[in-house]
Amino acid sequence: MNYQRHKSEESVEDYLETILILSKQKAQVRSIDVANELGYSKPSVSVAMKNLRQKNYVLVSDEGYLSLTEEGLNLASTVYERHSVISNWLISLGVSQEVAVEDACRMEHDISDESFAAIKKYLQDAGK
Repeated sequence: MNYQRHKSEESVEDYLETILILSKQKAQVRSIDVANELGYSKPSVSVAMKNLRQKNYVLVSDEGYLSLTEEGLNLASTVYERHSVISNWLISLGVSQEVAVEDACRMEHDISDESFAAIKKYLQDAGK
């Protein structure tokens, strides 16, 4: 996979995860909420939302409210699960919460399904 394509996929995942998280905190999510959360400009987020609509990940209502399609929700949920499991694992190893969250944000995009499944299984078995 080339670098540009990888960064594009990572960006898609970050946007979807952010919409998912915001939708758990707010009744309605708008592009400005995403822009504020990620620290991006409103025009950048508007372009991203157009791309996400074209990929059938996001729906935008006439009022400007964002919602995830089934496909978008599935991808966002996968990324969010990876982020949560990895950050909690790092914290349990003694990494500060701030560093664990930042590292998990990078790792969630690059870890293979096989490695993530092994970590998840290990943590589940260790919790018994």
